[in-house]
Amino acid sequence: MNSSAVLRRQKLLKLIKNLHIFHPWCPKHKTLQNPCAQIQDPSRVFGVSQYSTQSTKFPEYQMPSVTWGVVQGKKEKLVNRVKICDYLKTLGIIPDELENLELPSTVEVMSERVQFLQKLGLTIDDINEYPLMLGCSVRKNMIPVLGYLEKVGIPKLKLGEFVKNYPQVLHTSVVVELAPVIKFLRGLDVEKQDIGYVLQKYPELLGFKLEGTMSTSVAYLVSIGVSPRDIGPMVTQYPYFLGMRVGTVIKPLVDYLVSLGLPKKILARMLEKRAYIVGYDLEETVKLNVDCLISFGIRREAIASVIAQYPQILGLPLKAKLSSQQYFFNLKLKIDPDGFACIIEKMPQIASLNQHVIMKPIEFLLGRGLPLEDVAIMVMKCPQLVALRVELMKKSYYYFKSEMGRPVKELVEFPEYFTYSLECRIKPRYTKLQSKGIRCSLNWFLNCSDQRFEERLQGDYIESESLGPSFCMGGKLELPGSDVVSDEEDESDDEVLYRRTVSL
Repeated sequence: MNSSAVLRRQKLLKLIKNLHIFHPWCPKHKTLQNPCAQIQDPSRVFGVSQYSTQSTKFPEYQMPSVTWGVVQGKKEKLVNRVKICDYLKTLGIIPDELENLELPSTVEVMSERVQFLQKLGLTIDDINEYPLMLGCSVRKNMIPVLGYLEKVGIPKLKLGEFVKNYPQVLHTSVVVELAPVIKFLRGLDVEKQDIGYVLQKYPELLGFKLEGTMSTSVAYLVSIGVSPRDIGPMVTQYPYFLGMRVGTVIKPLVDYLVSLGLPKKILARMLEKRAYIVGYDLEETVKLNVDCLISFGIRREAIASVIAQYPQILGLPLKAKLSSQQYFFNLKLKIDPDGFACIIEKMPQIASLNQHVIMKPIEFLLGRGLPLEDVAIMVMKCPQLVALRVELMKKSYYYFKSEMGRPVKELVEFPEYFTYSLECRIKPRYTKLQSKGIRCSLNWFLNCSDQRFEERLQGDYIESESLGPSFCMGGKLELPGSDVVSDEEDESDDEVLYRRTVSL
């Protein structure tokens, strides 16, 4: 019994000792007769008063938690958004489109953005056209982008106009989006000094994906015969074709022109020189103009030649122009519709020629005593007469009369005489004829190559002069009644069209 009592006593003392250790509020030098009496306010022991939900002067700081900072951020953002929107309204900027856009933290930052854009030259109206530009940071977006654009060739004074035309550029990344496009353009052989010009002409290029429309349009043009070396100059002249879809825009136009009789080789040469042709609307412009040409009497088989000589005719308001010119030629020269159609086939540029310019050569010929009927015949034979400079015609005419002493009727038979250079062709060849004592028609010694002329002087063969060669601007000569053709002039139809295209 005694041993069990001792054991219980030891356990009791150990328990009292532990209570003293874990409850420091118990006095060290007092007996623990009533330990609980020493606790005046249990809530204070565990600091519960620190987390009281009772209202105080700053209730939002009373209950810190994991979400406290987020709640406070939302409140601040909401307040600042209202302030910024009110600020923009005072400037005349409509902030409706900024509803889902992250705005800066303070009015001062937004004011800095507005002032920066205004210094560039943008007006409040310009900002209202695309208010999303206000979401771009001055230091993170605007300055790096504009600095890069200036570096690649856009003049500093033109940056404001560039941003006005394509404000989306402010959202782009220089490294990820802008630099690859510039590298792509350089790879197409666009000259470095032309990059700025190309971008100002078509700033939307900076928003295209390299592996998309730009690559496919270039690949297709090369596939139909366009020289890769000419792609760069084409981009400089007309960069818009880089944004055109092959399947819906470029290919249908090419297929239609080929169906008219234009070989792809010739079409490729045309596009190299005049890339803007691919911008003509097929349904609204090209097809209507082809139908218009046919309605004015141009033969269907001559359409390809007309287009090759004057590709711009596909994009003109053609009906109005042809109607005006047809009436003019009938009024001034009594040329009927069939004669006018013949003129257009030989020189389609007549459709765009100013009537005041046309009248000067006509008045010169009438002033030399030629009858109106003869002048009309001369114009139908050689429409290029109406585009010549009167000063050059005068010199050629006086040489014809004073030195050559020929009758004027030879000019009616061969009006092409006025189209040749007096110093480079007429005088030298006529001098050689004189030294040889050869008497021949104008077309025999003028309307041939230098090689053919030398062959004729040597008398290797004699050609009939009954019909004479026909004149076609830029094309090879057709010699009716003669089967003798030198190797130089034995060319394919494609080459003939090519020469017409290049000569114009």
